[in-house]
Amino acid sequence: MITKQDKNVVRKKRHARVRKTVFGTKERPRLNVYRSNKHIYAQLIDDVEGVTLASASTIDKEFDLDSTGNMEASKKVGEMIAKRAKDKGYESVVFDRGGYLYHGRVKALADAAREAGLKF
Repeated sequence: MITKQDKNVVRKKRHARVRKTVFGTKERPRLNVYRSNKHIYAQLIDDVEGVTLASASTIDKEFDLDSTGNMEASKKVGEMIAKRAKDKGYESVVFDRGGYLYHGRVKALADAAREAGLKF
């Protein structure tokens, strides 16, 4: 039987493997996704400088939905991060799914960010 702790260990190994090739720059930052059972978070990261350029999550004050751990919330966070990225002048990003499978809430966030104008 696979426990939740084992799943997270596998996810972290997968994320480390992917991070060898996924790298964000000032011109094309990395869009990182982290999800928990209750919330989802997205950050634009410049790996050269080691700084977060923009972020959005379900715990932000601008987030106005009641439920935070579903597909609708993920879509809203995707729109929020795309808007904040475009406000700061970023059109193109590198997508880092954080070791999660590209399915469900992670896919919903990515699709919403694409529809709002970000290019992956």
